[in-house]
Amino acid sequence: MKHCEMHNEKHTDRDEKQVQDLTNRLNRLEGQIRGLKAMVENDVYCDDILIQVAAVKSGLDSFSSQLFAQHLRTCVVRDLQAGDPEIIDEVLTTIKRLTR
Repeated sequence: MKHCEMHNEKHTDRDEKQVQDLTNRLNRLEGQIRGLKAMVENDVYCDDILIQVAAVKSGLDSFSSQLFAQHLRTCVVRDLQAGDPEIIDEVLTTIKRLTR
């Protein structure tokens, strides 16, 4: 039985479209982080950098929300159907971490 990557021994099989979409989002975030670094190195005005930091945070939140939704629709449903009630505690722990 395959599980989500909430623990090291678990993993998730994602279809090609899911992998591509998540990878594209991460690539955009990586580019934004490099842009932030360049802004600091080029002595860009603090407020301008902070605006870009907010954009990165928003993008990361969006990535996290999409991944969590996929997790609920696939991994959590599968584990519940397999009779694994521990998945509920795992999801609650994840929600707690995501909302800090």
